[in-house]
Amino acid sequence: MHGMISKPPGAATLATSRLVLLLLVVMTGIAPISLYMLVPALPVLASNFGSDISIAQMTVSLYMVGIALSQLIMGPLSDRFGRRPVLLGGLALMIAASVACIFAQNLPQLIAARFFQALGGAAGMVVSRAIIRDIYERDRVASMISLVVAALMIGQMVSPLTGGLIETAFGWRAIFYAITIAAIIVAVGIAVALPETRRTRAAGSGFRRDVGILIRNRAFVGYVMCQVLASQIIFTFAGGGPYIVVTQMGRSSAEYGAWFATTGFAYLVGNLLCVRFAPRHSLEKLIWFGLALQLCGSLLNLLWSFAGWNEAPGWLFGTQMIVMVGNAFVMANSAAGAISIRPEAAGTASGAMGFLQQGIGALMSQFGAYLGGHSATTLPLTSAVLAISLLCACMMIFVVPRREMVVSETLIGQAEEEESGMM
Repeated sequence: MHGMISKPPGAATLATSRLVLLLLVVMTGIAPISLYMLVPALPVLASNFGSDISIAQMTVSLYMVGIALSQLIMGPLSDRFGRRPVLLGGLALMIAASVACIFAQNLPQLIAARFFQALGGAAGMVVSRAIIRDIYERDRVASMISLVVAALMIGQMVSPLTGGLIETAFGWRAIFYAITIAAIIVAVGIAVALPETRRTRAAGSGFRRDVGILIRNRAFVGYVMCQVLASQIIFTFAGGGPYIVVTQMGRSSAEYGAWFATTGFAYLVGNLLCVRFAPRHSLEKLIWFGLALQLCGSLLNLLWSFAGWNEAPGWLFGTQMIVMVGNAFVMANSAAGAISIRPEAAGTASGAMGFLQQGIGALMSQFGAYLGGHSATTLPLTSAVLAISLLCACMMIFVVPRREMVVSETLIGQAEEEESGMM
């Protein structure tokens, strides 16, 4: 019937497939893991090519730009042409760019190749969220996103160590051999085991119509901004943390790395808890739970700043762990809400959300670095984290309608039928 949306055949079988879940994890993780694997080799790159470390750093910064642009491009393409073609095309681009990295003769060539490596590889990040929405019901989306992110976090934790070991044993080019082989394996797995999951689209649907409907929807705007603002807590704290710990507290960079890992562990715990609780609670309740933890943790950290207690890493990072547990609940469930507003445009919704998250994140990371590097206390940084937490809560209070007002899939179908009948 015109205007109706439907799940792909075999969605229930896909939803219970462990192989599909594994593919979702690896396609989500291949771009960020490839980013962190090269980080330990940056000093070696600068030395080998006779360049300043700031130039070598561009292999990371432009990689992040590639990830942001990929989110904006690949999501709408997957809605129009299907999830499989976009994933396979993105991985093909990543493989070609990884080979170019292996044979790069200077840093500009390597930087350009890394940009295209990210542009192709990040297709998995945006399309995986769309696939999750394709095959799972709305109230299970958050738990599946959390499960994928939890597995991804483990991979990201070990990827710098893996990259460092590979570079030490075989040289920096061996890192790109490993990335190339991994991308080929993922592409083969998708080609063999992942069927097309894109939903049947309504007649007349297209990128401009999807975008128009989404940006006029209060729930979509509210969920996206809630998710994006929650992610900025991570970027802001990560930007200012090194300056506070190393410069203000006089600790080593290695000690900072160990303390910062505790926030990653807390985020992992939050995602695992979300996996456990999401099937039994609505995503709105879980978002509010996460917002409460974010606000309580950030308020405590601000109070510790006024009292002067969090001039020691244990106080600063111990309280930030509370924030990060709540952050995991907010990000996963608000992302689920955003991509559920118009399920057949899940790729477009996911791409817009990812682009805003990465793009604004680059600015907030610099803002956090400024706050940490131009002050003598933790007060400016903890104030910023609390302010972002409050803005995040405001999105749910003032923008997202109450659950009974949020448009369901059934109501979307009914509205489109009525619209088609009026034409």
